[in-house]
Amino acid sequence: MSSIFEGFLSTPEALEAFGERRFVDAMLRFEAALARAQAQVGLIPEAAAKSIADTCKVDLFDVSKIVRESARAGSLAIPLVKALKDTVLLFNKDAVASTHFGSTSQDVIDTATALVTRDVLDLITADGRKVVEALLELAERHAATPVLAHTLGQPASVISFGWKCAQWAAPVARSLQRLQATAREALAVQLGGAVGTQAQMRGKGPQVVALVAAELGLAAPDAPWHTQRDVWVALGCDIGLLVGSLGKIAGDLALMGQFEVGEAAEPQEAGRGGSSAMPHKRNPVASMVVLAAARRAPQRVAALLAAMPQEHERALGAWQAELAEWPQLLQSAHGAVRALATTLPGLQVHAGRMRANIDALRSELPREAADEWFDPALAEHSAGLARAQAARLRTLMDNL
Repeated sequence: MSSIFEGFLSTPEALEAFGERRFVDAMLRFEAALARAQAQVGLIPEAAAKSIADTCKVDLFDVSKIVRESARAGSLAIPLVKALKDTVLLFNKDAVASTHFGSTSQDVIDTATALVTRDVLDLITADGRKVVEALLELAERHAATPVLAHTLGQPASVISFGWKCAQWAAPVARSLQRLQATAREALAVQLGGAVGTQAQMRGKGPQVVALVAAELGLAAPDAPWHTQRDVWVALGCDIGLLVGSLGKIAGDLALMGQFEVGEAAEPQEAGRGGSSAMPHKRNPVASMVVLAAARRAPQRVAALLAAMPQEHERALGAWQAELAEWPQLLQSAHGAVRALATTLPGLQVHAGRMRANIDALRSELPREAADEWFDPALAEHSAGLARAQAARLRTLMDNL
């Protein structure tokens, strides 16, 4: 799921979450929960369920072999279920017929994807909160610090740096709010059987879904969503929006950090942002990671949307394409939010340089224009907006 170039653009946690072992473990958790639920409603014997659940331990399986065989099988679930049945057979041959009963490949893979996605979303949310908190602290600390505003890439008038930080924080906070709401529905059990009707479970499908959902901590959907991907893709779109908002922050910081501007800088530490050729350079690596994510995420989201027209009850190619794009979107997103979460608390704010840039521009303007667009009252006005915005955002974050 990763390459040599993913490491510095994502995080070890996000890369590991979609690693082979973690994903197969999530699939086995689904199979164990399925067996226990079906036994509880009388679809399979209790003894069979216990044998299946006791066998669903990732250490018992050759994960690399399962992954290799998935290429020929066309699905990761097919070699996994075969290996699971072969292993169950060693301990309880009567339980083999109950293994993976009433389920299909997409059920186990979609549910496993929801499980590992939840883990990465928790990471994204935790670091997203740190980003918002750091920006709100900057907004309050620099509520009245004057800085040049820019429109169409050119210096315009005076605002405050605190207002700029509050504006940066707002879409990130809203994205976290949206992600939380969408995830409640999107992170759901998938269990429809071969054609989505749960026919093999003899009318007890909804009960089984509810029990599996309760054990795994996922939502219990009203119906299987094999080719109804709207809610799932909506979650991907929300992740894309978050990355875009982070990219806006990184882009502004990169511009403010240019030597000729010098208004802000990422924190300095050994080994951070050095140049292989020029010892005087300090590259803004956090901004670089975020901007790389902001350029990649739209392609991942577009691929998710393009995969939505899926044939009949199960897709040929579209669902598989979606599966390949999904991890890269989440890995990029966590790389971006982690980069800012670890950088913003130590952001170097050069208030003196901000003032000098204002004064330099003001000195070149006619007195009347300078007084109108660089009146100190404008910075004070921005300060009031910054404090009010920060207060509103703190309330929003407290309610998440």
